[in-house]
Amino acid sequence: MSERPAQGLAEAAPAAPGSLLGGELKLAGRLDARFFELLRAVELTGSLQKAARTAGYSYKGAWLLMDTASNLARAPLIERVQGGAGGGGSRLTPAAHQLLAAWQQLQARHTQFLRQEEAWLLEQPALAALLRRLTMKTTARNQFAGTIRSIERGPATVQVTLEIPGGHEISAAITAAAAARMKLLEGGEAIALIKASEVVLVTDFAGYTLSARNQLAGTIARLQKGAVSSLVGITLPGGATVTASVTNDAVEALDLKVGQRATASFKAYAVMLAVPD
Repeated sequence: MSERPAQGLAEAAPAAPGSLLGGELKLAGRLDARFFELLRAVELTGSLQKAARTAGYSYKGAWLLMDTASNLARAPLIERVQGGAGGGGSRLTPAAHQLLAAWQQLQARHTQFLRQEEAWLLEQPALAALLRRLTMKTTARNQFAGTIRSIERGPATVQVTLEIPGGHEISAAITAAAAARMKLLEGGEAIALIKASEVVLVTDFAGYTLSARNQLAGTIARLQKGAVSSLVGITLPGGATVTASVTNDAVEALDLKVGQRATASFKAYAVMLAVPD
């Protein structure tokens, strides 16, 4: 059998961007999307060796998986093809074709089920809003959901004050263009994002006042040392936690310890805002 390039290989459909629900479909507890990618690759290439590379298996691993699946199905799933210009190859058996067809139908039903359940979720506004906040992916370690309490508009910069759980406030300074694009409104929901590296810890003000607009006082609840820097978690009254990335030298110089009082400070320009579309 001549070998063909693996074009049009069907992959497991990932959850759509912004989707609230996702789920992995498996047959017999172990036959997942990757296994069926392997079957489809055998069908397209006529070669288990090429199919294994396409689906990310070693040749031995692909054979072992096929043997296990064949034992579960109680029928061979691939068979060798002798001769031909390419010196032979592999092809799916009728049992494998039947299994692949069943998988494709189940995938369609599974997707339809998830869409129906997501439609129900969207009818629960509070729950849907909570799940959307949880599904947001960002490298900013500090993420605080809250309500916009005030918006001070200037010609170039807009100051936004966000109230987060515990009665704390976070101020963000963004451009007027960004504020207009985001259609910010008082009383609306927003998420404040602050990188841990932007947070400065203060344990003793020594009579000085900082210019940083955001100063959140709490207690050191976590201190995780790394090779060069440490992550220090400050728990605020009400339970929210601010994480700062601090050099190990600074940890030693300030003699930081769990249970110690500290203030997390960061500039309003260090705060990014996210709002629902």
